[in-house]
Amino acid sequence: MVGGAILGGALLLGGCNFYPTYWADTGATKQGHDIFKIYSGMMTTGIIVGGIVLLLITWTVLRYRRRSDEMPRQFHEHIGIEITYTIIPIIIVAVLFFFTVLSENNVDATVPAVATSAQGKPVVDVTVTAFQWGWRFDYPNLGVGVAGELTDGPNNHGPQMVVPEGETVQITLVSNDTIHGFYVRAFNFSRYAQPGVTNVFDLDLIRLGTFDGQCTQFCGLYHTDMLFSVKSVTPDQFRIWAASQVAQGNTLQAPGTGAQNRAPISAPNSSGCGQGNCPASTAGAAPKSSNSSTAKAAA
Repeated sequence: MVGGAILGGALLLGGCNFYPTYWADTGATKQGHDIFKIYSGMMTTGIIVGGIVLLLITWTVLRYRRRSDEMPRQFHEHIGIEITYTIIPIIIVAVLFFFTVLSENNVDATVPAVATSAQGKPVVDVTVTAFQWGWRFDYPNLGVGVAGELTDGPNNHGPQMVVPEGETVQITLVSNDTIHGFYVRAFNFSRYAQPGVTNVFDLDLIRLGTFDGQCTQFCGLYHTDMLFSVKSVTPDQFRIWAASQVAQGNTLQAPGTGAQNRAPISAPNSSGCGQGNCPASTAGAAPKSSNSSTAKAAA
């Protein structure tokens, strides 16, 4: 009865769902939703266990509070209680561990890029390249390449990776220089981009929208401005977008080319330096400006 009351309170706090949100993001991808379910389950378990412990402490304090100077009956063991409070935590931890392993396997599972997804559609292959201080998104099977730095791109939030909802998107994550962190809050997901290491993972978008991302590993002077976004569109809109990018010349980069680093845009100073037009002598160590599309960078 007590456990049921605590569980009911937990569900009420979480929004009366089978998986209470506890004000967390439910995940815009299938993989992110699996992570959310683990979070929700652990929070609910913690509330139930904490509530039971609190009730037992309160009951013990009230039930066995001092009533007189008479010495209460003394005993040093209770086999039944000791077995109970040993077995129950082991069971709780084992159950949480089991579902954690299942969720991690689901998040890390990938399908062959040449195969079709569970929906019978071709896998969308995207190579994500992190560099100081920007991102490049190449779609090898579509001949599309998009790159940007710092606050370039839609809503001044860096370059944008467009993906279709309801289809498997396979990401090949690499780095050109140092360690970066590929993180999208709405996906409940983060993965390192490391030089010499190729990380491959799948994303299955389950809702439309634009989701902000950023680098979460300190990577240099302009780390905080190393932003990007992921836009989920319908499959038809995605095909139209891919065709339009090719028509605009945003195609795959030639080997060895890449967007160069550049400093954030600032207002001109008294010498007229600013807005990316500083001569090398006044710009200090700030890198030169570069174009935001891979076609221009390749040129």
